[in-house]
Formats: sequence, C-alpha cells, structure tokens
Amino acid sequence: MLTDDLYKKYVGYVFNKTGLCYELNKKYFVVKRIEDRMASLGIKDFKEYYGLIKFSEDQTEFYKLINDLTINETYFFREFPQLQNFAEDILPLVVKKKQEEGDYNLRLWSAACSSGEEPYTLAIILSEMLECPQKWNIEITASDINTEVLETAKIGSYEERSIREVPLEYLSRYFNIRDGKYKINSKISRMVEFKRINLFDLKKMKSMDNYDFIFCRNALIYFSNKSREIVVNSFYNSLNRGGFIFLGHSESIGRVSSAFRAEKIGGIIVHSKY
Repeated sequence: MLTDDLYKKYVGYVFNKTGLCYELNKKYFVVKRIEDRMASLGIKDFKEYYGLIKFSEDQTEFYKLINDLTINETYFFREFPQLQNFAEDILPLVVKKKQEEGDYNLRLWSAACSSGEEPYTLAIILSEMLECPQKWNIEITASDINTEVLETAKIGSYEERSIREVPLEYLSRYFNIRDGKYKINSKISRMVEFKRINLFDLKKMKSMDNYDFIFCRNALIYFSNKSREIVVNSFYNSLNRGGFIFLGHSESIGRVSSAFRAEKIGGIIVHSKY
C-alpha cells in the first residue's frame, strides 16, 4: 500500500522535475500507473521503486512513468473556432507584416503536441491559407514530454476517431487512406519536426526562441499555479515581438501572466507579445 506520505514524495518529485501537479484526489490514478510500472519490472515495494526513479542516473524509467501519467486526448482541427480565428484573422495580419519587412520565415510551436494531430493541422492550415506557401520558409516544431506519443506522431497514421473533424476535401488532399487508417502525406509531414521537450526544463526552454505562434492547448491545466507561471514566462521569451500564443478554451492566460497584450481580433480575445 502506498501511504499518503510516500505518495506526496512521489508527486513532489514529479512536480519538481516536470511541473505536473497531482493532488491527493488523483492518488488512485497515480498509484495505478506506478503499480503498472512496478509490475513490469518485478518490483513489489513502493519505496524501492521511488528510490529507482529518484536516484538512478539513468532517467529512462522515470520518463516511462511520466508517459503513463500524461493523458493524451486530441484530434485534428480540435477547438475549430480558435483555429478558424488563427487562420482567417490572425495569420493574415502576421503574414502581411512579414511581407512588408521582406521576411518570409514562419515559425510555429505546438508545445504539447501529443500524437501529432495539432501540428499536422497547423501545417494543413498554412498550406491552405498562404497564397504561395512555397515562397515561405515554414518551421513547425512539435514537442511533448511523452516519448511514446511522439513516436506515434512521427508515423502520422490515424484511426477514424482522430480525423472525424477533418473536412472531406482535406482528407483526399492531405491523407493517404490504407487499410482503414489515414496517414498524413509527405507534403505535410515534411513541415513538422518532433522533439521531446519538458516544458519545466528552463535550460531547454531558453533554446526555444524566435517563434511567431505558440500553441499550448489543454496542457497547462495539469500544472500548478506556480509551475504554470514559469512555463508561460518561458513561452513569452520564446515568442517574437508581435507573436501570438494560443491556450485551450478552459485556460486563461490573463490569470497566469500580465505580460501579454490582450486584444480582440475577429471577435475573439487573443494574446500577443508586444
């Protein structure tokens, strides 16, 4: 049995390493994941497993536990009104400004990309909305702390559940359908680079810079107020002046940071770095 005191040590260590917050009401969920990892290693003592993930120089097992603790639920064109606002209202503003400056570089970061549906969606949007996409140097960075979902994302093959909101014309244009699965085509996959990034790793986050758009939707809800503030501050530093950040519909950046400029564009309140 995992005592409350040892549970607090587990989740405290996870928090210090990743910023992810698991209160006591999440104990059943967390314990089940710990027990699954212990069973895979033949370990029966919770203290022994805690010592393994905390003191081992090889952090492989720790990140296997993190893989099990992070929930990944996503699909193409999720939260469509926000994506429509990005595509039809915000992207044209940024593109126009860049063209006036002779800058044909566009950098986007999907900062909690899960199994890849979001960054591939962004690549499709750019392919559709840019007048001459071939003139642009487009870089889409897709990152997640979960190594297993990143491997799935790199393959880019999806079940019907993931593509349920994809317009029919996009299915034929950007997917190859084989054996009941929908594989993203090479034109889109070439636009996305996948990386494992711990958003609480300040050293790594400092290397993530010069982005025009950052999407971190439905991830910060798993952070504490303190760790959320740290991550959002890193995002601010990663954005170019005039760049925009997009959070999930249940998340409010105004409650986390006052550094971003809030304004209404296309009838929706958006946040940018000024």
